[in-house]
Amino acid sequence: MEKAKIARIESAPLIGQRPREAGNNSRLNIHGIDVHLQVMRLTTADGASGFGLCFAGREEARQLLGRDISHLLTDDGRIASAARAFDFPLWDLAGVLRGAPAYALAAPGDAPIIEPLRVPAGQCLRVPCYDTSLYMNDLGLDSHEAGAALIAEHAREGYEKNHRSFKIKVGRGARHMPLEAGTARDIAVIKAVRAAVGPEAGIMIDANNGYNLNIAKRVLAETADCKLFWLEEAFQEDPELYEELHRWMASEGLSVLIADGEGWAATALMDWAREGFVDVIQYDIFSHGFSHWLDTGAQLDDWSVRAAPHHYGRHLGNYVSGHLAPAVAGFTFVEWDETSTPGIDASAYRVEEGHVLIPDAPGFGLALDEAVFRAAVKEGGWELRL
Repeated sequence: MEKAKIARIESAPLIGQRPREAGNNSRLNIHGIDVHLQVMRLTTADGASGFGLCFAGREEARQLLGRDISHLLTDDGRIASAARAFDFPLWDLAGVLRGAPAYALAAPGDAPIIEPLRVPAGQCLRVPCYDTSLYMNDLGLDSHEAGAALIAEHAREGYEKNHRSFKIKVGRGARHMPLEAGTARDIAVIKAVRAAVGPEAGIMIDANNGYNLNIAKRVLAETADCKLFWLEEAFQEDPELYEELHRWMASEGLSVLIADGEGWAATALMDWAREGFVDVIQYDIFSHGFSHWLDTGAQLDDWSVRAAPHHYGRHLGNYVSGHLAPAVAGFTFVEWDETSTPGIDASAYRVEEGHVLIPDAPGFGLALDEAVFRAAVKEGGWELRL
């Protein structure tokens, strides 16, 4: 990489919108329709720029001014630990400077691990994804039939947008409905979604710690014919209970995976993954970071444990998460939170038959609308110049 000195840093809030309001999960009330992003752009003295989600403040960012990007990278081209607060804009800028997509920098072409996913020049990397929009928008409906039909309709809308895997929020009985009624509604919703999307689609359920062990067993038993792919955050993380759930599923002939890591990104989860109690690790793509995920993914691959980074409410996660896939053999899904944000041009990406098609473009393959971004910097952001 040619030496490139960072001469300008801009940070601005952008607000996107989902196509419909996201409802409750087992713990929280309505999530809403708006999505809030904080976007930072780094520009070199030669005019090259990269951007990404970044919550670092003005004073923290000042340390980058005048720094050559080569001094912010490790010998193998990764982002140095001291600069990982700026992980995403730096990965994007590094890709722009090298004329290569972030996934190619994360997993160079001579890395044997990515041979099955090697992408010919000019073609798109295809990474499995799932529709994460099936929240509890049914809570105002009295009958289980009507509530299940509404969520099934939402799933069918996702299917028409080319999704082939779906995650359903469950745990209505933890807070928003009486326990028995909420559990029965969860089961009705799962069955209705399966009927709506067909037998081949992937279905996951996410209880956000709203179940206990016995409720989890009941729901899995009564939806056994739905062939769920995973159960996410069934209850507060507990290795003994997860071990028991695994034993019970084996005795029942169920092959549902146990996924965790979104809410409590504890290092203990890695121990449980190594021991076989957790099958899928889901640390958030932004709070954990792209660079840390590369390290985590390598460890999970050693243990044959799956990776599926959590992403919700930040829009850009739809696009950046899949760049990990060529470097992490166990990468399973991109979590897709459909959103449109003025100022962000993601037209190079699309969802096709259950996969995100990731462009063979420099960095993360996204673009900023200059007028919109500059207005956001002026109105609610900040700027530093060398």
